[in-house]
Amino acid sequence: MTVSTPLSGVNQPLKGILLVVVATFLFSSHDALSKYLSGFYPIVMVVWARYLVHTLLMAGIFLPQSGLRVLRTKRPLLQVVRALCLLSTSLLFTSALMFIPLAEATAVNFLAPVLVTALSVPLLGEQVTRGQWLAVICGFVGVLIVVHPGGDLFTPAVLLPFCSALFFCFYQLLTRKLAEHDSPTTSNFFAGLCNTLLMSALVPFFWQIPSIGHGVLMLALGACGMTAHLFLTQAFRLAAPALLAPFGYCQIVFAGLLGWLLFNHTPDAITQVGIAVICLSGLAAAWQQRRR
Repeated sequence: MTVSTPLSGVNQPLKGILLVVVATFLFSSHDALSKYLSGFYPIVMVVWARYLVHTLLMAGIFLPQSGLRVLRTKRPLLQVVRALCLLSTSLLFTSALMFIPLAEATAVNFLAPVLVTALSVPLLGEQVTRGQWLAVICGFVGVLIVVHPGGDLFTPAVLLPFCSALFFCFYQLLTRKLAEHDSPTTSNFFAGLCNTLLMSALVPFFWQIPSIGHGVLMLALGACGMTAHLFLTQAFRLAAPALLAPFGYCQIVFAGLLGWLLFNHTPDAITQVGIAVICLSGLAAAWQQRRR
């Protein structure tokens, strides 16, 4: 998932919706590949491969057009902090997938939009209505239902996707702040390059030679993430964010489908209720924001 700023030309809503749906499928595929590969290789190596491919693809697309100007930022410190928040999200969420099924981890991670609503008050000075606060509370209730006592997720491991959602919330808030200064391309390229350099310094301590098949999957991992980000950015050029926001929750549906097809897991009835509550709380927060 990513955040983009509203752009002009929002007059092709159907194309925008289609791009968002495809992007959510690619994000789910990225997470499924991460879950699979983390069963064979250290998480540091899996995350490194994701950012390396992402950055190389961005360089191939944008450097011929803009050169090094694409990395010029007016707020370098904020860009570094934003990149570290995204890296923390990747490491925590990939770690969570080792212990938690794909659909449930994705659902808990979707607390991020609700957390953005809550933390935008102290961090950005925004006003939040009672309806939005109610959506925040419902989101946390949904998580409590997903990790209900006696359930398979009632373990300390559930803190991993929750912390991932928290860091992704900070990432989104910083993205909104940096949108006033830098373009989405600059922000995405900067984050990818920063995280690639950091993970490249760490990966020698965790290195394992991948098989040819797994090497191809690592390339696909980065390609899925990069393509999803491009599709999502293009979607926000074609349709209003308030219209597109609900379709982002298709990612939970795709995560459940891939979890069933690839890992033979289906959430139980109580967990499905909790996932539905989380989705509805996020949609309610988006609807309240649209009304404002």
